[in-house]
Amino acid sequence: MTNREQYAPGPASGAQIQKDGEKWTLVMVRELRHSPEKVWQALTEPAHLREWAPFEADGSLGMAGSTVKLTTVGAPMPRVTETKVRRADAPRWLEYNWGDFDIRWELEAVGGGTRLTLWTNIGHRFISMGAAGWHICFDVLDYLLSGTPLGRMVGPDAMKFGGWQRLNAEYARQFGIEAPNWPPQAAQTEPRPKGAA
Repeated sequence: MTNREQYAPGPASGAQIQKDGEKWTLVMVRELRHSPEKVWQALTEPAHLREWAPFEADGSLGMAGSTVKLTTVGAPMPRVTETKVRRADAPRWLEYNWGDFDIRWELEAVGGGTRLTLWTNIGHRFISMGAAGWHICFDVLDYLLSGTPLGRMVGPDAMKFGGWQRLNAEYARQFGIEAPNWPPQAAQTEPRPKGAA
């Protein structure tokens, strides 16, 4: 049995939302057993991002002012956005945008490891889904940095995973919102053959 087959995410934790009118920001915090330098490399280098992140990068995100194309993984249609890295203070702060999402990372050295904090704006109707997705991405990142990679689990592949459904519901309860019905019921049922009653 592979690590991926044995993987089950823990309970929803380490997330909160900040509300500013209609703008909602997801804040996720995770303690990792790896140095800030090692985590920084995983957040900025294309070969590492390819293993855990919900997008691919055509260049390093590790230098302020650089322009990088980010391609969303698992989107129904190809979605490529050009981003300019706004801040890259290795190995402490990283800021850029991914399409309409502002992404800000803070890495704080804590007891031989790293406290990793992500801030990202997400529409309030989908913020529990985003929390569930990032929770799994953080787990995959931790396995990667530990030398036992699971392989990327994002987009529709992550949504099919039973742990994602549970996390989505748990985060929705924590945030005091209704969990979105995703994927919609119609998409969950198999189409009937023509002529079937």
